[in-house]
Amino acid sequence: MDVIVAGDRADLVKAKDTLGAGTLALVPTMGALHEGHRSLIRLAREHAKHIAVSVFVNPLQFGPSEDFSRYPRTFEADLEVCAEEGVGVVFAPSADEMYLPDRQVGVSSGAMGTIVEGASRPGHFDGVLTVVLKLLNLVQPDVAVFGQKDAQQLAMIRRMVADLDVPVSIVGAPTVREPDGLALSSRNRYLSTRERTTALSLSQALAAGAAETVPSRVLAAAKAVLKGATRLDPPLLLDYVELVDPLTFQPVDDAHQGEALLVVAAKVGNTRLIDNTPILPM
Repeated sequence: MDVIVAGDRADLVKAKDTLGAGTLALVPTMGALHEGHRSLIRLAREHAKHIAVSVFVNPLQFGPSEDFSRYPRTFEADLEVCAEEGVGVVFAPSADEMYLPDRQVGVSSGAMGTIVEGASRPGHFDGVLTVVLKLLNLVQPDVAVFGQKDAQQLAMIRRMVADLDVPVSIVGAPTVREPDGLALSSRNRYLSTRERTTALSLSQALAAGAAETVPSRVLAAAKAVLKGATRLDPPLLLDYVELVDPLTFQPVDDAHQGEALLVVAAKVGNTRLIDNTPILPM
């Protein structure tokens, strides 16, 4: 079956009817699909008979100085990826289709949306949760799949689904990395060769931290690598590196027991990158 493209609500209803009976998994994306997105689609295939992929660059989750206007948009190539991976429906709405011109109500991400990544990008998680809830309401999937690379986003979506009793199962997919260790991201295409070399410091810092077992040493090891990267050409501009509880994203200390998550964000040139790795139970 060819991929059905739905650009509005009416087309989406018709597309779902065409798919027929069986469970449905949704893979929300902003397009510019890469191997990481393919892994999400393949994981979705393990959980449902039919797969829908949304392609929507959500303006609500971009700050005024962020890269909304230049975010890569490769819709025809995205359709080819979806066809190759056996996706049944691609939902590709416009901003006007998703949001009323006098939109007033959205989702508040609460206190958790103001820390770590939320502290660096005020309002970001409000925009993420608002669009995710709308997509879940419109597509009505049984399962939705999100990548672990956006770990705080995944944790907040799980919390939203629990708090608001949304009838969907949320599945997290492992981060996919390129052979040199760089976490796959649509923004990687912005990096020059030299910038990419500097960007590798993120995954190298995570690996250094993961080799330790005491929280203070985990952070110290990661910070040492990142400090060295600030002297590269071009330099790494560190935003944050934190060791947090994977459910709450509150910082952990040496008294912490159980799994933790080492998270990092930095800019290389004009490109902002994030990454994370789990730290085994301490």
